[in-house]
Amino acid sequence: MPLIQKILFYIPIVPLGVIMVFLAVALSMAGLLIVWRFVPRQMFKAHNDMASAIFQAIAMAYTVLLAFVVVIAWQNFDKAVAHTETEANCLVDIYRSSVVFAKPFEDEAHYLIKKYVDVVINEEWASLGRGEESAKARAILRNIWRLYTSYEPKTDREKIFFAESVRKLDDLREMRRLRIIDSRTGVHPVLWFVLVAGAVTTISFTFLFGSDKFVNHAIMASTLGVLIALILLTILSFSFPFTGSVRIEPITFQQVIGF
Repeated sequence: MPLIQKILFYIPIVPLGVIMVFLAVALSMAGLLIVWRFVPRQMFKAHNDMASAIFQAIAMAYTVLLAFVVVIAWQNFDKAVAHTETEANCLVDIYRSSVVFAKPFEDEAHYLIKKYVDVVINEEWASLGRGEESAKARAILRNIWRLYTSYEPKTDREKIFFAESVRKLDDLREMRRLRIIDSRTGVHPVLWFVLVAGAVTTISFTFLFGSDKFVNHAIMASTLGVLIALILLTILSFSFPFTGSVRIEPITFQQVIGF
């Protein structure tokens, strides 16, 4: 399990947010205190105009990067939701279509589908938080596939529904595979390195401005640090769709039971 996923798995979102904001403020204050202690203010005041121009360029570049990663994280989260809903919809369609077939086959199909849904909700969903799948759910899905491949439709009506059910079953297997991949895929570590390095660089550059009062300087630096920490928390929360406090819940699978 990647480090980011471990953090999301073991630390709830509220304490995690408090920790990140506290670290941002503490590091901003510590860096600012060091600069104020060892560097004369007049040296920075003389170059405020040049520092302001460079800071604007750095802030703009980092803002674009943050916006890009936020969009990517949200799109991946939204895509995982779509995969989950499509998988559940396929189960409903297969369940409904099975009433067309002979009674022993219909009963077996209903039993396996309900069993698969139960295992996914009560066992596999917890495993998804660690990026793992349930071997039991995979085995049940394999049994459903074997049930359909061993059945020979007898009437034209059965043949039509059978072909559609097999197509839905293929879609179901594909959506399940994508759901498992989604549970393991987050923001790339290289992007996290760039995000953290950019945050440190952007906040540290505020130390280079000349100011007459430490309190004013500290408020500006810490406010920027808090804002960046909250944006990084947002990216972190959506990085792994099935892990942490902000995660996809098995609501669509729970609704399958009602059909």
